[in-house]
Amino acid sequence: MLRDALRREHDIPADTHDGYGMALVSVWVGLVWCDGEWFWWRSGWDERRKRAVYARYPAMDPSRAARRVASRYADLREKQPLPAVSDDVGTASKAPE
Repeated sequence: MLRDALRREHDIPADTHDGYGMALVSVWVGLVWCDGEWFWWRSGWDERRKRAVYARYPAMDPSRAARRVASRYADLREKQPLPAVSDDVGTASKAPE
């Protein structure tokens, strides 16, 4: 659902994977996790504590979660080049520019 909302509403390619009882959505350098109740993703870095900062959104609203992930994606695109993204058949392809 989140992957589809990211592609449809924000033109952001993403991969989905399963593991450890969670769905993983690969959007950029990091992943979006979902345990069935929440989507969560790395939203920044706390330099003072030397650890990642995470954001989350209820899994019942993938469209709004996609909007927040898209905002973070836009921030990351400004700072780093696009990575290669796997397509649905498992081969790596360059993300559209």
